Amino acid sequence: MQQTITPLILTYNEAPNLRRTLERLVWAQEIVIVDSFSTDDTLAIAREFPQVRVVQRKFDSFAGQCNFGLQQVQTEWVLSLDADYVLSPKLVAEIQSLPPNSDMAGYTVGFRFCVHGRPLRTCLYPPRTVLYQRNKAQYHNDGHGHRVQVEGKTTLLSSRIDHDDRKPLTHWLWAQDRYAILETAKLAAAKPDELGFPDRIRKKIVLAPILIFFYALLGQGLIFDGWAGWYYVWQRTLAEMILSLRLTENKLTGGPKA
Repeated sequence: MQQTITPLILTYNEAPNLRRTLERLVWAQEIVIVDSFSTDDTLAIAREFPQVRVVQRKFDSFAGQCNFGLQQVQTEWVLSLDADYVLSPKLVAEIQSLPPNSDMAGYTVGFRFCVHGRPLRTCLYPPRTVLYQRNKAQYHNDGHGHRVQVEGKTTLLSSRIDHDDRKPLTHWLWAQDRYAILETAKLAAAKPDELGFPDRIRKKIVLAPILIFFYALLGQGLIFDGWAGWYYVWQRTLAEMILSLRLTENKLTGGPKA
């Protein structure tokens, strides 16, 4: 099946991550990168891999970039990845063993979260449908993120992707505030019955940071992963605190009601 798969990767200043991701994709005949005019060594790293084709497009939204990327792919199947998604050897083998004539329209994969290369026992990152038939997929924005809607049946693969972002903490802090602004707008616009349980808790403002700290540290057992576990717990707690700050700011300034 691998001859009919094109990996699709979005990039913007992903030099700390991209090489590790591409090294696990050397089996692909072509890899399409949609780059948002990176200013670091991202493009130089991409040129190290002869099967990579780079298309540049000004960023408007994640869904917009992904849908544009789908138009660049020429194979039947797409493997949609972030630049910090490193395929495990087991997942590569599992993908290569998939039957070419399956009635599945897509395959969902879970994640193993890594902190500076150190794998955690669990994470709060949900599984994503990353492998799918190109002509049956469409992306939609969802708060700060994006979701693919696949027409047809999907199933969960047994192997996982390593989510291993090596960009500096300063970049993470900058990104979280951008994400919080988008999530605040999403919560303000959504009707109560359109929100899942986590988002309903976030709208309470005070509860989410407290609950996520204890859930991740104790409920998920990350306290046993040493400093890497603590790092992830602090990240998730701080992300919820930044969102709570943005929601509180809206209340104080008379902004959109979340």
